[in-house]
Amino acid sequence: MTTKPRARKFRIRRSGEAGAAPTPGAAARARHAAATGATGEANPLDSGHDDGLGSRPFPTAASAASTAAGGAGRGSERGAAHLSTPAEMSAEAEIDAIRREGLTGRQLRMARRVAQRHGLSPVSDFDAVRLLRRQGIDPFERSNMLELVVPGRGAEAEAEPKLPQTVKPAPVPSTEVLAEDQRAAEIMRMQRDIVRRRRRKIAQLVTRLFFFVVLPTIIAGYYYFAIATPMYETNTEFVIQKADSPGASQLGGLFRGTGFATSQDSITVQGYLQSRDAMLRLDQDMNFRRHFSDPAIDPLQRLDPNASMEDAYRLYRRVVKVGYDPTEGVVKMRVIAPDPQLSVAFSEKLIEYAEEQVDKLTQRLREDQMRGAREAFKEAEAKMIAAQKKVQELQEKLGVFDPAAESGALLSQITAFETQLHQKRLELQQLLDNPRPNQARVDGVKGDIRRLEALVAELRAQMTDSGADSASLAQVTGQLRLAETELQTRQLMMTQALQQLEAARMEANRQTRFLSMGVRPVAPDEATYPRALENTVLALVVFAGIYLMLSLTASVLREQVSG
Repeated sequence: MTTKPRARKFRIRRSGEAGAAPTPGAAARARHAAATGATGEANPLDSGHDDGLGSRPFPTAASAASTAAGGAGRGSERGAAHLSTPAEMSAEAEIDAIRREGLTGRQLRMARRVAQRHGLSPVSDFDAVRLLRRQGIDPFERSNMLELVVPGRGAEAEAEPKLPQTVKPAPVPSTEVLAEDQRAAEIMRMQRDIVRRRRRKIAQLVTRLFFFVVLPTIIAGYYYFAIATPMYETNTEFVIQKADSPGASQLGGLFRGTGFATSQDSITVQGYLQSRDAMLRLDQDMNFRRHFSDPAIDPLQRLDPNASMEDAYRLYRRVVKVGYDPTEGVVKMRVIAPDPQLSVAFSEKLIEYAEEQVDKLTQRLREDQMRGAREAFKEAEAKMIAAQKKVQELQEKLGVFDPAAESGALLSQITAFETQLHQKRLELQQLLDNPRPNQARVDGVKGDIRRLEALVAELRAQMTDSGADSASLAQVTGQLRLAETELQTRQLMMTQALQQLEAARMEANRQTRFLSMGVRPVAPDEATYPRALENTVLALVVFAGIYLMLSLTASVLREQVSG
């Protein structure tokens, strides 16, 4: 249902009446324009306001001009008295003819700008049209925004006089009254034209949307639903733990069992599993490149058999995804393959690589510990052997096997001889106490005493005095005791080094860091990729966004260029 507008009067120029006879209102306006044209006054009805018809001339301009020809001639005769030269009369006639063309205000302003750009000095907008036409320039030609700047005219533009435009009086309502049927027919024609333009624009919009959004989405959906090769994903989770050391401090025990204790190891393992070295080992052990170069895989996911190492590595990074959660300390690995069993095999092989990498992280530490313990034990053993050889050399050199036993034997002999010496002295005293002692016995006892004293002195000299060829027993005992003490010390140090070596061997045999599986790889029974519906919707959103951005960019550029 179409609602008729409530406007009472309309200024309608119908295109079908260009060759018809002029209406009384048009003839009156033509006579009025001819009458006022000689005096240079502007027609209020021919003002510079835009009437919505653009740059097209009025359909009734020709008829109005022919009808008002006589009146214009009479008006020009009356105004001839006010003109001084024939050139001014012809210019005024041209301006009058331009007024009757029915130019819009936008066209007149454009003509004035073009005239100023070409160095002309018009006194009015109509005069600008006249001057431009005399020079063969189209005053209504669309120009680029960059052409508005003319180089080398800065000083001339400043020197040009800037004259004010002629003041146009406000337009008055038209005296022409249309009939109801003509008004309704014109309104229906405009409505049909609006509907036709709207339908044309909608059809163009639908066509663009179909070619730039719907058609690419259909192609993407067809690929995901019909062409894409199904891929199977295997999830694996593992954590790197550290063995409890008996000598660990209480402060270190605070972080024991958390992700902070092995965060560096987990990050190192994650980086290794995503490295080219892991890809090369997987290709060497499991033929990674050959499996993804299978002709059964669709062309977009298939790896070229002659692909470079970088192409294979990009594919490896796309199908092997390793992540590390620092809050939980868990390493999560996802492996994608065209076959579920192959995906499980890839996951297990990568886990073996991770375990080897974890072992290598502590291998150097364990080797350093064992190397230090072995070197300390070898050094203690060598010094103990040297001390033992020194004791043996002293025993051979001095001729004393056991200085303590030798000293004990000498001391026992000295003690025995001194005991006999005391007895002889007592016996001698007893003989001397007799008033008439037996001289023979006294002499014999005195001889025994002298011999015992000489023997005791000789034995004592053997213990303390050293001769030219042999050392004293005290010197021999001191040297041997020092050598034996050093030997005992070296034996004790060798025993401690041996204990340290055994402890280091036990620590090395016990794995300090190990990989603990949280989620083992299991072969999926359904394909994980492609996610056809999700990917199709995502493609629709992406294409729609691209089309929207391009449309907005084109609209902004068109608006800027058209000015």
